[in-house]
Amino acid sequence: MPETGVVPHRGLITASAMLAMLMQTLDSTIANVALPYMQGSMSASSDEITWVLTSYVIAAAIMTAPVGWMARRFGRKRLFIGAVMGFTVASMLCGAAQTLEQLVGFRLLQGMCGAAIAPLSQATMLDIYPFSKRAQAMAMFSMGVTLGPVMGPTLGGWLTDAYSWRFVFYVNLPFGILAIVGLMVFMRETPSEANLRFSWYGFAMLATGCGFLQLMLDRGQELDWFASGEIIAEATIAALGFYLFIVHMTVADKPFLSPGLFKDINFSSGMVMVFCVSSVMLSSSALLAPYLQNLAGYPVYTAGWAMAPRGLGTIMAMFLASRLGMRVDQRKIMACGLLVLGWALWQMSTWTPDITQAQMMATLVLQGFSVGLVFNPMSVMAYTTLSAQMRGEGTALQSLARNIGSAIGISVTSFTLSRGVQATHAEIVAGITPFTRTLQMGDAASRVLNPATPHGAAMMDALVNQQAEIIAYNNDFRLMTLTVVPPMLLLFLMRRHRRPEVAAIGDD
Repeated sequence: MPETGVVPHRGLITASAMLAMLMQTLDSTIANVALPYMQGSMSASSDEITWVLTSYVIAAAIMTAPVGWMARRFGRKRLFIGAVMGFTVASMLCGAAQTLEQLVGFRLLQGMCGAAIAPLSQATMLDIYPFSKRAQAMAMFSMGVTLGPVMGPTLGGWLTDAYSWRFVFYVNLPFGILAIVGLMVFMRETPSEANLRFSWYGFAMLATGCGFLQLMLDRGQELDWFASGEIIAEATIAALGFYLFIVHMTVADKPFLSPGLFKDINFSSGMVMVFCVSSVMLSSSALLAPYLQNLAGYPVYTAGWAMAPRGLGTIMAMFLASRLGMRVDQRKIMACGLLVLGWALWQMSTWTPDITQAQMMATLVLQGFSVGLVFNPMSVMAYTTLSAQMRGEGTALQSLARNIGSAIGISVTSFTLSRGVQATHAEIVAGITPFTRTLQMGDAASRVLNPATPHGAAMMDALVNQQAEIIAYNNDFRLMTLTVVPPMLLLFLMRRHRRPEVAAIGDD
């Protein structure tokens, strides 16, 4: 698609691409609030059911890397339509799954098909909009990237409450059909390169590194980490895979990914920022759903709607960032967003289940607002100095960083939460003895909580476990606050985004 000149049906192409993008990103979190219902339906443990989330994200991460090559080899339009079709069919299969193994398998297929949607949407919008409208185009793209994960729990909660958890997957059918029809009718095809070679070795090494890293993170808590031979083997294979991939990329004549991508400081910095912010965005959403349902006692429908204010904050920030983008240094906008994100996460680390809805929603609005301020200018800055020839690979690699960040974020916060509950529970119990003043008061409360009786021991354990979970959740949110530090430091390395002196043809 030409970068200059008037592009026919630009608005309809944008709507179709954004519809596909929203559908794909929505599925990264829409199952969050329905997990307890899936767990009961599939008779799965808490650790096993998280594979419904991580299998999708890691499959998308692995299959994102070759998207640039596939778009050039088969043509962007064919690949885009095929990816949306496959994603829609896989969604129907997820809704019809009868066992946990089937559900995880279909989620893997869903992630593999959906991997191409985000980079192809971004590359398409970069091509059909001239430079002077690049900020507005990236604002729309970033809205799809951020609104999907933010609004997923809300929509998932409503569908689960009104129908069943299976409808969090069935809802993709109308979105998929509309997106497919729009892309088939309005999108123009790009030339395909039938003789283009594919570096299977480079792809295999990258897939091995990503896959075994995720497997190590998911299995580590269950197997006591490096006390287990399996975890040591998975860590070794993951490290070897990444090492061989880097060696291949630097010495091969035709590597899987061009080394020139990593020489561009804006693009490399943008990748790290996407990794950090995505890990926070998805993991905080995954933590909030069980926190509100299990500790605060919210019904699934209310828990979903309680997270909706993040979407409102994101929408406001997207419009503001797109307006300010050509007048204010993009790095300053990102700095403000990162500072607000850090403050919002720190506030969440002080929450208790009796926090008022007004306080909670105000913090979530700020969190959504901060993500919008970061993603929009970052999407513009990352491609300011990157050549048009590398744009396809660049969008795929940035989507890879987003998916890996999301998968690692979920895994890390999941095992730190589990480990934190165990450690805090042990610390609290160590202070409960027959000499504890509360148990010697002789009132009704001390008699009910008397650990010398079976009923009292059970009541005491439940109370201690609740307090341990609250502290563990707070510590997880406090840990996420630290993820804003690397992106803040990278802002000093990025070059300023400048508008060209002469506007490109077709700006209007």
